[in-house]
Amino acid sequence: MLTTTISDFRKDLKKYLDKVTGNLETLIINRGKDTGVVIMSLEEYNSLIATQHELSSKKNEQRLDAAIEKLKKGDSFEKGLIEE
Repeated sequence: MLTTTISDFRKDLKKYLDKVTGNLETLIINRGKDTGVVIMSLEEYNSLIATQHELSSKKNEQRLDAAIEKLKKGDSFEKGLIEE
């Protein structure tokens, strides 16, 4: 995670955006007391939204937890559930 001020961000805009997109960094721009802005790559944002969607219902959350437990135990999945 990177942090900077609005002044430094303006001065080195390309450098910061290259770091965010190239290294999947998250950038926090401080804008004063207890305020700021977060900049992340589109790839990271889409991943965050997809995760939020998957966890948005109790049923999805339980299904994902069950799958994780199965993997931890070394259990296998049905062939049709695994992409080849």
